[in-house]
Amino acid sequence: MLENEANPTISKSTGLPRKRFYRARAHSNPLSDSHFPVPISPSHVDYSLHYPQFFSSSGEVGSIKKVQFADVGCGFGGLLISLSTLFPETLMIGMELRDKVTEYVRERILALRTTNPGQYQNVSVVRTNSMKYIPNYFEKGQLTKMFFLFPDPHFKEKNHRRRVISPHLLDEYAYVLEVGGIIYTITDVEELGDWMKSCLENHPMFEALTEEELEADPAVKLLITATEEGQKVARNEGQTFQAVYRRIAPSL
Repeated sequence: MLENEANPTISKSTGLPRKRFYRARAHSNPLSDSHFPVPISPSHVDYSLHYPQFFSSSGEVGSIKKVQFADVGCGFGGLLISLSTLFPETLMIGMELRDKVTEYVRERILALRTTNPGQYQNVSVVRTNSMKYIPNYFEKGQLTKMFFLFPDPHFKEKNHRRRVISPHLLDEYAYVLEVGGIIYTITDVEELGDWMKSCLENHPMFEALTEEELEADPAVKLLITATEEGQKVARNEGQTFQAVYRRIAPSL
């Protein structure tokens, strides 16, 4: 408690980091060069730094577990925290480009692990550029779920190449998703929603989930409620546009 009182970035009542000390621009340019370490391959990722309960400090795998969920552009980590308790046996990671936001999510996870012993050991975050380095973190067919929640719309046509959902990036996402894996997208910008749905609909390795499948998927229910952006849209009684697709094997 004395430590919290001396550290204004930590809430005295909850022990969690205060978001206002980690504010950053809403989005970053994914095409600019940023300076952070990037593993040369998935086998070079030291998961003992992310999941010490599952991996030894030497970096050797203590079990056969691998990361299965990726929240791309995870923001302040609301979805990750909710998914962590919903799928406690699944390793998941948030990927965020903004350094202050990544630091907040890291501190949030560490605080939750301290105040909730045995929980939140399956969730972590890494600062990286997902539009460039997805294959550096995940093997072929490794992931079962990928989330793209309220991404930057990049309204100007000349900036559409910066969008995190695009035909050529879907090739990379299809590579790291297992057959049957799910990609979740949501936005409050109708034009971007149409764009993401069109990209997925026209890609030969994705098919839309049925209404029945969407209703039965617990992760779908979190797309709006678990994130800061989704909660803001709900408070303002705004619309959201979802596209949820399954990775399929291409027809020969």
